[in-house]
Amino acid sequence: MPEPVPEVCLTFDNGPEPEVTPGVLAVLARRRIRAIFFLVGQKLRDPVARACAERAKAEGHAIGNHTLTHGAPLGTRSAAEAVAEIAETDALLGVLHGPDRLFRPNGGGGRLGPHLLNRAAADHLVANRHTVLLWNAVPGDFRDPDGWAATAHGMLRATAETVVLVLHDQANGAMRHLDRFLGEAVQAGARFGATPPDTCVPMRRGVPGADLARYVT
Repeated sequence: MPEPVPEVCLTFDNGPEPEVTPGVLAVLARRRIRAIFFLVGQKLRDPVARACAERAKAEGHAIGNHTLTHGAPLGTRSAAEAVAEIAETDALLGVLHGPDRLFRPNGGGGRLGPHLLNRAAADHLVANRHTVLLWNAVPGDFRDPDGWAATAHGMLRATAETVVLVLHDQANGAMRHLDRFLGEAVQAGARFGATPPDTCVPMRRGVPGADLARYVT
């Protein structure tokens, strides 16, 4: 039986990084692949970094909120701290936000669980009609800058479900393998630009899904 052809929603966390993000955007443009960039809010205070985010938006990529500081997961923070991490980033994003007001909590190494959000954060996301996008494939480019591509290929081969793949436009050298990875994935049949599966979207435009409680302390 042939291996399933994966549908992939490609995402990048922790940017924008002026030394890396432009190169990532160039690769995506050449490959004609759209992605979602989840940005760390405090980085947008740097005009050069913000210009990278504006370029991503202008080139058709979606932009999301990945907390203000990317510190401890919000489920381990006080109510006020967690809400501020979301709200201050929303203010910095401004017009970069799309209609879905995308938000991704930080998991601390890609872990999923109730540490992602506390009740105050979840209530704030509902009130402000956010869409929460999680993940189901984290190949670890942040800890294995040279080996992550092989890990990612294995993840794409291992499931028939739409893959929400998390990479990072960070300055550790990992993204020098991005073009090769995307070329190999497309050659193997992967299709990028997929809609995330419901299992990775526990809230849509402020409406909680049945799985949201799994991610709230």
